[in-house]
This record gives sequence, structure tokens and C-alpha cells, in this order.
Amino acid sequence: MKRNSKGLVRFTILAIIAVFIILMPYAWMLVTSFRTRTDILRNPGNILPERWVLSGYIRVFTESPFFNWLRNSVIVTVSVMIAVLFTSSLTGFVFAKFKFRLKNSLFWLLLATMMVPSQVTMIPGFLIINAIGLYDSLNGLIIPAIISAFGIFLCRQFCEDIPDSLCEAALIDGAGPFFMYSRIILPLLRPCLAALGIFTFLGTWNDYLMPLILLERTRSMTLPVALSFFSGQHSNDMGTVMAAAALIMIPVTILFLCFQKQFIKGIALTGTK
Repeated sequence: MKRNSKGLVRFTILAIIAVFIILMPYAWMLVTSFRTRTDILRNPGNILPERWVLSGYIRVFTESPFFNWLRNSVIVTVSVMIAVLFTSSLTGFVFAKFKFRLKNSLFWLLLATMMVPSQVTMIPGFLIINAIGLYDSLNGLIIPAIISAFGIFLCRQFCEDIPDSLCEAALIDGAGPFFMYSRIILPLLRPCLAALGIFTFLGTWNDYLMPLILLERTRSMTLPVALSFFSGQHSNDMGTVMAAAALIMIPVTILFLCFQKQFIKGIALTGTK
């Protein structure tokens, strides 16, 4: 019993230290966002500001089209998330419950695309987007991302666990494929879709590389790219840069706080699958 208590104490101490190390940069970012430029330059070693100010946040809202960048990020993220949930669930259902020629070959070919680094397809993707006239457009970010190989794989694995007898009973009753998908498969895929939706939202919201390549105008930028641009414009004003970074974190933080149970469950489910 004593050994278990000592082990629990050690584990708790290690967990506290790990949480402190992980949260320290975020805490420093938030505190720095309330410091003035003079305070940061004069007292770089201080953690707490001499005087708490909102000048950094005021500059973000008044000297940049922040709300336009926020709107762009919301449009791209929500559009991609909804599209991925629909295409992944529908395609996963087809691969799991229907038999057709070259089914396994197509599925393995789809999985093979997950092994290719995104940097390899970056230049061909840019050339295709530019050729069809979607360069410097939000559609250029949305359309290539509506299909997710990981999402199809995950939904297909979940659909495999759904008994075939449910679909067979629906066929006997005269139900069509889309009726089975909407009335039988989708309700049973809710845990899977919740996990996939959260991962897709986070990945799209934090994406920096593709918006950097495909967007040119300042007003077309999403928040991660805009932060880099803003940092370049105010490289000496660390308080303003940290204020912009803190504002970018708010939507993701709210999402996690609202859906933390689904997020943890999603990690467990994807790990199991």
C-alpha cells in the first residue's frame, strides 16, 4: 500500500511538472500580450508586466483586417469540416457494405496516399489550383481538402463493425442505398464523426503551409498566415504579436472546452481502430 502511495505521489509530481512545461509558453504569451513595447525591451527577463495594458489588442483590431481574416478562417474550416464528414462517411459506407470490382485495390490505393508526404504533392497541387483559376481564392483551399483518406479509412473501419443484418433488413423493406446511409449508418457513426470533425477542424484551422502558398492578397489570408504577416509588420512590438496569437487561440480553446469529452474519446477510438 505504501509503495502504491509513493508511486502515485511520484506520478502526480511528474504530471504537474509536465503540465507546467507545456502550459508555460501559453502563459508567457498571454502575459506578454498585456505588456507595452517599452516594458518588454527594458525588462526582458520579467514575466509579469509593470503595467497591464490593452494596446496590443487595440492595434490588432485597428491596424489590421483581423475580422476579415477571422471570417476567412471560419469559412474555410467549417466548409472543409462539413465536406470531409459527408464524403468520408459516404465513401466509408460504400467501401464497407458494397461489393464491386477492384474494391480492395482502390481502398489500398487510397491508403497509399496517406504515406506520401504533403510536401511531395505541394507543387503539383499548386499548379493544378492555378490552372483552374482558384489561386488566391478561398475555394482553392476548400476544394482540394474535401476528401480525406484518413477520414475514409476511419469511417470504413467503423462501418465494418455495423452488422450487415441491419442493411439487409432495410433492403428487404425496400430502402435504397442513400436511405440506409442517412437513416441507419449516420446515427451509428456519431462517435466516429465527432472525432473526425474535431481533428479536421483543428488541422484546417491551424494549417499554415497551404494558405501561404495559395493566397496572395492580404484580405484573403487566414489567421495563421496573417499572424506571420502581422509579425513581420510589427517585429519590434512583441506585445502586439502575442495579442494576435492569443486571439487566434480563442476559437480552438473554446472548441476544446466544449467538446473535450468527444476529443478524448476520439483519440481513444482512433487509436483502437
